Amino acid sequence: MTPRGARRRRGRSFERRVLHLSFLTGALGTGVALALVWTGDYTPKVRWTLALFLLVGWVVSALALRETVIRPVQLLSNLLSALREGDFSLRAQQVESGDAMGLAFLEVNALAGMLQDQRIRAFEATTLLRRVMEEIDVAVFALDGEGRLRLVNRAGERLLDTPAARLLGRPASEAGLAPTLAVEPGGTLRHAFPGGGGRWQVRRAHFRLEGRPHELLVIGNVSRVLREEEHQAWERLIRVLSHEINNSLAPIHSIAGTLRGLVDADPRPADLDDDLRSGLGVIGTRSEALGRFMAAYARMARLPPPEPAPVDVAAWVRRTAALETRLAVEVVSSGDATIHADPDQLDQLLINLLRNAADAALETGGGVRVGWSRDNGPLVLWVEDDGPGVPESANLFVPFFTTKPQGTGIGLALSRQIAEAHGGTLSLENRPDARGARALLVLPATADGDG
Repeated sequence: MTPRGARRRRGRSFERRVLHLSFLTGALGTGVALALVWTGDYTPKVRWTLALFLLVGWVVSALALRETVIRPVQLLSNLLSALREGDFSLRAQQVESGDAMGLAFLEVNALAGMLQDQRIRAFEATTLLRRVMEEIDVAVFALDGEGRLRLVNRAGERLLDTPAARLLGRPASEAGLAPTLAVEPGGTLRHAFPGGGGRWQVRRAHFRLEGRPHELLVIGNVSRVLREEEHQAWERLIRVLSHEINNSLAPIHSIAGTLRGLVDADPRPADLDDDLRSGLGVIGTRSEALGRFMAAYARMARLPPPEPAPVDVAAWVRRTAALETRLAVEVVSSGDATIHADPDQLDQLLINLLRNAADAALETGGGVRVGWSRDNGPLVLWVEDDGPGVPESANLFVPFFTTKPQGTGIGLALSRQIAEAHGGTLSLENRPDARGARALLVLPATADGDG
């Protein structure tokens, strides 16, 4: 028997029970009244009339009582059935809150209103999500547990050059997405889709719909972004190189022209040899500076990947601090610690930080301190000085940017590059509690790099 048939059977049984109880409720009173009428001093005509009246009244009262009980239950059943079917517009009318049935109707009306509001909000949110998915410039695909496409946005249609109606229900591998399914989440690949080629970033996420596992596949073209970043990097590099090269070539060109004029003079000046030595010395000095600049850039560009090994932090810091001979660097010990990193690159990093701190401290006659801490997590190393502090500039870690007259602008940039190659961070800021600057290096316990 179907559930609906079972419900009808239970409904009929309930109605019969109510009808039986209705008749039983009036049976005793009607029986007593009939006995009194039948035994009373009435004529037969009156006796039969009263008996018929009592029987009719008993039946009508029982049926009325049945309707009084059954009708609200039927209405409540219809309201709940409408809610189950998703029709939240039906309401019980003329409801009174003074009885139990009225309270039940009020609760059903409140439930219908709440569900209707939730449906409206869900519909609006779904509409907004659908509009956003259609307008975003990344391809979005939803795959079911069998790898078949269940959702494709407009960018996905353009990527595969196929309408969504022809894609839905097809296996993703057959639709042209097989290369993306082999890429690690968050990875990139270079591929030519029917809608265009380039370099693509692939992201995947899992979700459940109607209790079944699904996968969300997002494909974005990063070629344009990479080209723009590459173009900006080239612009910065050319700007810096042009500045430094021009700073060296301009005096070389000027001095060369002056020396040419002195050599061509007739008669030649008596101090020509001294002028030649002085001019050639300036040319040599500027050439050497330009050579050092290019060598520093080449060293930064060719930084090899870290070769991790166990590093005793205390020994590393004390050994490096002893290399600074212009002033005594105070080592604030915080116990023993060991990390897994490239010792040679860490030496270069800390040497640069201590050298910058010493340069600043010598300007004011202050000191330099270095210390570290590690509480079951990354190593935090700090270097602070009593110098004038760092300028408010966002270019401190930009290659070749320097605030020192004889600086190359390589030290901080190279130090940050070493820190990031180990999976760490390097920051530089003014000390909040006193005059001077503070460099903060954070390295993971196993600084194997980020690949």
